[in-house]
Amino acid sequence: MRKNWLFLAGTMTGVGLTLMVTGPDGAQLVAKAKAAAGMADTYSQLNLFGAVFERVRADYVEKPSDSALIEGAINGMVSSLDPHSRYMNDKSWRDMQETTSGEFGGLGLEVTMEEGLVKVVAPIDDTPASKAGILSGDLIAKIDGEAVQGLTLEQAVAKMKGGVNTKTKLTIMRKGKDSPLDVTLTREIIKVRPVRYHTEGGDIGYIRITSFNEQTTESLRKAVATISKEIPQEKLAGYVVDLRNNPGGLLDQAVSVSSTFLPRGEVVSTRGRNPEETQRFTARGGDLTKGKPLVVLINGGSASASEIVAGALHDHKRATLVGTRSFGKGSVQTIIPLGAGNGALALTTARYYTPSGRSIQAQGIAPDIEVKQDVPDEFKDRGDLKGEAGMRGHLSAVDGTEQTGSQSYVPPDEKDDKALHAAFNVLRGVTVNADVRAKAAVPN
Repeated sequence: MRKNWLFLAGTMTGVGLTLMVTGPDGAQLVAKAKAAAGMADTYSQLNLFGAVFERVRADYVEKPSDSALIEGAINGMVSSLDPHSRYMNDKSWRDMQETTSGEFGGLGLEVTMEEGLVKVVAPIDDTPASKAGILSGDLIAKIDGEAVQGLTLEQAVAKMKGGVNTKTKLTIMRKGKDSPLDVTLTREIIKVRPVRYHTEGGDIGYIRITSFNEQTTESLRKAVATISKEIPQEKLAGYVVDLRNNPGGLLDQAVSVSSTFLPRGEVVSTRGRNPEETQRFTARGGDLTKGKPLVVLINGGSASASEIVAGALHDHKRATLVGTRSFGKGSVQTIIPLGAGNGALALTTARYYTPSGRSIQAQGIAPDIEVKQDVPDEFKDRGDLKGEAGMRGHLSAVDGTEQTGSQSYVPPDEKDDKALHAAFNVLRGVTVNADVRAKAAVPN
């Protein structure tokens, strides 16, 4: 029956093309004919998939699992779209929900997949990974001696998780090193502390935001309230908001974090395939800092939600950006639950745009004041990240030149942090217009 239908569709296509010449409604008929031809081709491809599926089930050397075959097919389809779309089976979906809630077991790594290997986006502060010296840009080639090549990202992450106080060995490939590095880590309960803060010199509040999970905004509000109590308003020169090597997280948290510093106005818009899908997100809640000056630190590891916050504060002339160009991950992943036991789909559905209408995708956010760090010799070969534009299969930039590579190194000791000292100088009297990119004199 299906073969007969396909043949009929092909016959109707030919009729439609004939009528294009002789009939008064030619354009409409051609459109219908093309749609019919496209549908026929789609069903032909689905027939091919079915034929391959049946042949594998019948003839593979060992009896395969039907569910594993289907999951593998889904993974292949979705991962071919772009680096950020992915299918999560039921366990991976539950693990993701656990991670965004802010507490989970594991090593403390933010990771992605690149060329078949797991790539470290950033180690989370005060976790086994950061304590062991794992760095942004490291590639994980093996987990407990088993090659990562051929695993999905979710499978690799699952292997790195385990019982508290159990050990795992990661084989790391690091740019500039001739041979792989073996690192043994002890798993812990990872409590993601998304905000850290302290006062500096009695006149500046320093706030570091490490991730955007469900706890971020509330933690940020507590930080602002505490700093305001410790430093009298008349002495408070302003705040440094450090977003360096922050890989992002939840969109609603990016909007509410921006709202903490903005009295009103658009924070970000998302634009999908169709114009009617455009969404705009605005600041709500008022500026808790009471208009105090802001400097935002960014670098090549600042991605996604971090770029939304930096772009919004910059476009509203609310903050001066200091550091190096951000990562350039300007796409929206919508989480689509697929029903009980079936997991969920993280599908790229739109691009982010800053309030001024600039796309972040494959370009990133440029700082007003570019400050490059002095990178120790052992890190010189990995001081730059390739950025979104360097990822295979990435969504292209909407307009303009794509930007690849930006320094992501942050000195572990604040006294060596040139960007941080530049931020302090800005707040203590160096005047820089937030809409004019410039290179400033910074301390050496």
